This record gives sequence, structure tokens and C-alpha cells, in this order.
Amino acid sequence: MPKVKIPRKSTLVDMTAMCDVSFLLLTFFMLTTVFRADDSVIVDNPSSISEIKLPDTDIMNITITKEGKVFFSIDNKNFTREKLLAKITEKHPELKFTPEEEKSFVLTGSIGVPLNQLKGFLDLDEVDRKAYQQPGIPVDSTNNELGDWIMQGRLSNPGVRITLNGDQACPWPIVKKVMNTLQDKNVNKFNLITDLEADPNKLKGI
Repeated sequence: MPKVKIPRKSTLVDMTAMCDVSFLLLTFFMLTTVFRADDSVIVDNPSSISEIKLPDTDIMNITITKEGKVFFSIDNKNFTREKLLAKITEKHPELKFTPEEEKSFVLTGSIGVPLNQLKGFLDLDEVDRKAYQQPGIPVDSTNNELGDWIMQGRLSNPGVRITLNGDQACPWPIVKKVMNTLQDKNVNKFNLITDLEADPNKLKGI
């Protein structure tokens, strides 16, 4: 008997629909992605077993390095950074920023310079600004500029959540000054940023 020949079918797959989906996904991510400013402040956080995750937006962060330098940052949801710089300028009329300096402030990560050095810092180009060794925001009782940043930041975004990001080797007196500043501005609730470590109870199977 002759063999039955099975008709061959084309192995070509129509990729039109897949391409459409790919472009739709690409467009979605391009429109919804929130770009973060580069942040050159690196700290070694203490460990904890807390699993509470902080949101990506509506965050005001205060960083304390191991040298005791204090830095301030806030996300730019709904143009918060533009509003913040405008309010800082209103309170300190001697500070006048150019449009280029305002753009630099939006794109810059953490701020760690006194207000009288802010204009010069923002006037640097991007490479020099990243390499610049910022001295930290003053938190002394006679010159506590951190309080201005906190107050104007909350006015710029009333729904902001405050986080404290301290190096595990940072000086305790500086931490106390930062906490006192928060209390002076009626901020009695804030989150401490830590690195997650294993819960010993979970390791024991409890």
C-alpha cells in the first residue's frame, strides 16, 4: 500500500499582534515610570527585622552620614521640588535662582549645603555637582537650617511621609539634634530606614 502523505503546514507565525502588545507595554512604562534623581549619599544602615515597606512617592528623607553630615531630599511628585525651592526663596529673598539652577535643583538628589552655598552648588555642572563634597545642612541651635527645609517641604507636599536614613556609625548627638528639630516642627512620627535581617523566630520555625 502506498504511504499516506501528511500535508505540510507553514511554520510561519504572525507576529503582528505580539509587536502591537510589545509597543503598548513599552509606551505604558515610558509614560508611567518615575525617574529618580541620582543620589550620591551612601550610608550603611543598621539592621532590623522590620518588614514594613515604604512607598516610592510622597517621601521626605533626612540622611545622616557616619561623619555626622545631614542631607535633605524629597521626591518630585506633582512638582514638589519646584514648589519647595519657590517657598525657600520666599522665606529667603536674598536667594534668587536662574531657570537653569531651578532645573538643577529638580534633578539633584540630596541637598547637603548651607543655604548661602546653595546657589553656587546648583550653578555647577552635573559632573562637578556629583563630585562636590557637600558639608551638610547646619543643625546647630543657633543656625538650624534643617528646620526650614522640613517646614517648607511639608508645605510643598502636605501628604509627605518623613524618613530618617542614618548610618549605623553616625554620631548620636547629631541624631538627637535632628530628632529635636523634627519635634520643634511638630513632627512626632517618622520612619527609620534599616536593612532587613533574618527574624530569629522565623528561623526557629516559631
